[in-house]
Amino acid sequence: MRLLRYGKPGLERPAVILRNGVRRDVSAFTNDFDEAFFANDGLEKLAKWLKSHANECPEVAPSVRLGPCVARPSKLVCIGLNYRKHAEECGMDIPTEPIIFLKATSAICGPNDAVELPRGSEKADWEVELALVIGRRAKYVSQEDAMDYVAGYAVHNDYSERAFQLERGGQWVKGKSADTFAPLGPYLVTKEDIPDPHDLRLWLRLNGSLVQEGNTKDFIFDIPHLVSYLSQYMTLLPGDVISTGTPAGVGSSFDPPRYLKTNDVIECGIEGLGNAMQLVV
Repeated sequence: MRLLRYGKPGLERPAVILRNGVRRDVSAFTNDFDEAFFANDGLEKLAKWLKSHANECPEVAPSVRLGPCVARPSKLVCIGLNYRKHAEECGMDIPTEPIIFLKATSAICGPNDAVELPRGSEKADWEVELALVIGRRAKYVSQEDAMDYVAGYAVHNDYSERAFQLERGGQWVKGKSADTFAPLGPYLVTKEDIPDPHDLRLWLRLNGSLVQEGNTKDFIFDIPHLVSYLSQYMTLLPGDVISTGTPAGVGSSFDPPRYLKTNDVIECGIEGLGNAMQLVV
């Protein structure tokens, strides 16, 4: 099942994409794809409800704006240096434990919304990533049971202002959290439709040129490890997002480095999870 949210920012409505590709508004079933929806077995109940109500749901035009595929989660947790080739291009040692940072949920936006360079930005960078959405409350979860807590997957572009992140002291979060720095979607694909999330191609183009291409096979820490690990240190709530790191090819690794400027166009996608596009403004 593929879930999306559409409409003006802050006024998004829930919808699904049926097997025939038609988009249907499901506001008659749920107000939103939020913590309450996931916590109350919303995915399973929605799938059952659609069997008898899908044709009654209003059709959603392909031209409408897409919002982030989940309503603002309680947390957006990111993993740094989780691809071997990316760690190598950064000249960093392979981590022995996951590197964790948080990204402000106010950074989350629609998959095709413009990305806004913050004031004083000179080193804005791109990072296509596989994001996973938590389906139920997770605390002290074992690796063996961790996949039971995953609802599905989405495309995330973890935009980063490298000067804010690395040159201004303190934690990475301030280089990661500008408004629009977390486009999410186009949709959430439930886990039964992604047989192996550890074998997915990721890619990103800058102004039409391929700059990032990788595969989740290159993970240092796989999804069960990450979910279990994070749940030892914080309670993961339904609807929370974990972004699993980026493959090699970020702008800061170019020689010389290549950073984003106004009117650049970023296109990115993940096998089975759709594509997104952002204009830099």
